[in-house]
This record gives sequence, structure tokens and C-alpha cells, in this order.
Amino acid sequence: MTKFSRHRTSGVPLKLWDSHQPFEAGAMQQLRNVAALPFVHSHVAGMPDVHWGKGATVGSVIATKQAIVPAAVGVDIGCGMMAVRTSLTADRLPDGLGAVRAEIERAVPKGFETSQTANHVKGGWAVTPNAIARMWYDRFEARWRKILAKHPKLDGKTSDQLGSMGGGNHFIEVCLDEEQRVWVMLHSGSRGTGNRIGSYFIEAAKEAIAQQTLDFHLADRDLAFLAEGSELFDDYIEAMTFAQDYAMANRELMMGRVLEALRRHVPAFRTEKQAINCHHNYATREHHFGEQVWVTRKGAVRAGVGELGIIPGSMGTGSFIVEGLGNAESFCSCSHGAGRVMSRGQAKKLISLDDHRAAVAGIECRVDEGVLDESPAAYKDIGAVMEAQTDLVAIRHRLRQVLNVKG
Repeated sequence: MTKFSRHRTSGVPLKLWDSHQPFEAGAMQQLRNVAALPFVHSHVAGMPDVHWGKGATVGSVIATKQAIVPAAVGVDIGCGMMAVRTSLTADRLPDGLGAVRAEIERAVPKGFETSQTANHVKGGWAVTPNAIARMWYDRFEARWRKILAKHPKLDGKTSDQLGSMGGGNHFIEVCLDEEQRVWVMLHSGSRGTGNRIGSYFIEAAKEAIAQQTLDFHLADRDLAFLAEGSELFDDYIEAMTFAQDYAMANRELMMGRVLEALRRHVPAFRTEKQAINCHHNYATREHHFGEQVWVTRKGAVRAGVGELGIIPGSMGTGSFIVEGLGNAESFCSCSHGAGRVMSRGQAKKLISLDDHRAAVAGIECRVDEGVLDESPAAYKDIGAVMEAQTDLVAIRHRLRQVLNVKG
């Protein structure tokens, strides 16, 4: 049974998977503005975690023909999740996980500020580890030099942030599934590199549109687009793809270092061969409703038939490993998480430290005012979000965290 509601707009329809959780009027207006763009294909899909976002609605899937909107992709290009199941069981974990959390925090740079820990500086590496330096050289350096040769303003931290977490809603977790098997799960993206690429091309698109006479009304300057066939479009696709590949590699490197840190505190274990590594802020070419289009998933995960994905809740409510059902109406997509119900500013005002402490009881994690904007109460009910998308994904595992690292 399909679970979406259909809404008319001045352009293509909206198809929304409603979790019956709070949904801002501003987010609906953003969706309507996107739907009015003449190059949007078929309809705009809104996932059950939908909420207002900078540039475009978080939890939206937008298919476009011969154009792309850099602000819809956003500045955290390639942000996503990775999860690995291990042979460890809960009874093989140490009674207290504080030392494990400290080991992980030493292994992976986090946050945005200068750290006094080991080799970390400003959310990256003071001296890049050899394995990370080799990956950078083998897979990224030549591509990055080519991009910089044409767009030197993009220069900044790159290789020294590869293998780092960042801050905000990025995290690392040790979790247990329904069989008490241990998983390692993490959330990160393309770091400062993707931020610079996104910001640069968003402004470039705005400048390019300002010099054109459009035959339609652009309701929001953030929806400035790049037309396929233009030099700027080609340059953006090259840089965006670089950031997406960087993000995928960033998660791989983080995972390797987290598993190494865990091994220092537990008996020997194996990992399953199939790791899940999926973007939820990105654009790619796909075929939908008879045409090749650009699909932008801003806070959404690809959920084609049999494809595995990760839908996290919050730092106190657990997460889901899912298998896609290939629902064409959602452009083969699902939610990327629970979705925020409070802005960061609201959360810091409304959630007390005692509230947060109670919400994360039993989890080895930060309990301080610096993470109140990531407390479970700041997010929608993940159970309601999952119930709203049973036509998009099937649940394969429910995970509950026992350890959480935040930036």
C-alpha cells in the first residue's frame, strides 16, 4: 500500500510520506518552490523526516532534466553513513566503555576546534598518517590539482581532514542488534573540502543566474541552477563528484581506525565482508519515469530493490539497517534519519542537561551542554518515521547504541 499524499503546486506535484510529526510551513513552501522549477521531472518526493533546510528542504528527492541546483545538494556534499557488523557479541564488551570511547576519540579527529589530543589539530591531522596520505595521493591528489587549476579559490584543508569526523550531527557509535551482535556505525561526509565546493558553486550559480533573463519566476535565489552543457555545470559536476568520492573514502578510513581502536579493548573478532556505506546528501544520474535525469537526494538515501541502507535515529533512540523496496514514486529513496523537530537554537533553550542525561541513560556518551542540540528530544520519533515508509524499505536490523562519540 502506498503511503504518500499528493499535493498540487504551480508546477509538478508533491508526493509526501507523512510521519504525522511536526512539519514546518517553511519546509512546505520550500518544496513548492522547488516543484515550480520548469526543469523538475515528474514530481518532488518528500520523505517522512522532512524539515526545513538551508537552500532546500532536508528529506527531499528532486529529479531534474538538463539542470542541477547546487544549493539542493548543499555544502555537506556526500555526507552519509557507514556500518559494519562484527562477530563480537555484547558479553565480550568490557563492563565499562569509557576507555573504549577515549580510544576512539584518540583514533579519529573530531569537531572543528583545535584539539590537544595526540596528532589532531582543528578537526584534522597535524601530521597525516601514512595510510591516509597514501590514499590521498593514489585516489585524489591529481584530481584535486586539476580542479584547483581552474578554481583556485577552492584551496584549503583537504588531505589533512581525510579520515576525520567533524562536528554537529556527525558521530561514531558502537551498537547492538537484536541478536546482541556488535556493530560499528558512523556518520560523516566530505568535511571542509565539500563545504568549500558547495559554497563556491552555490554563489557561482547565483551570479550566473543574475546575468540571465529567465522566462519563469525564480521564487528563491537559493534555487539558482546550472544548465547542463555550460562550462560551469561541467566544473560543478566534476568537483561535486570529487567531494562525494572523498566522503566515501573518509568514512572507510574512519571505520578502519575505529575498528583498530575497538580491537585494543576486546577479544579478537571478524567483520562481515559486506559493509554498508551510503550517501544521503548527493546528486547522481539515474533513470526514472522514462528519462535519464539528475537525482538530488538532500537528506535521503537510495533504496533500490535489495539495496542496503542506514537510517539513524538520534544519540539515544537507536537506528535501523534497511533493505530498499525500489518504490518508483519515491525515486527509489527513503529517509536519512529521524529529522529534526527543533532547530539547534531551540534545542539549546528548551532541553535541560537533566533531560539529556535521562534520555541517554545507559549509553557511554557526552553529557554536557555542548551536545544539547543533538539530544533525542531535538528529533522526530524514529518509530513514526519508520512506520511512514514501510512501502519504501524493509527493516533488516534494529540497532541500539551502547557508545556514542560526538564532535
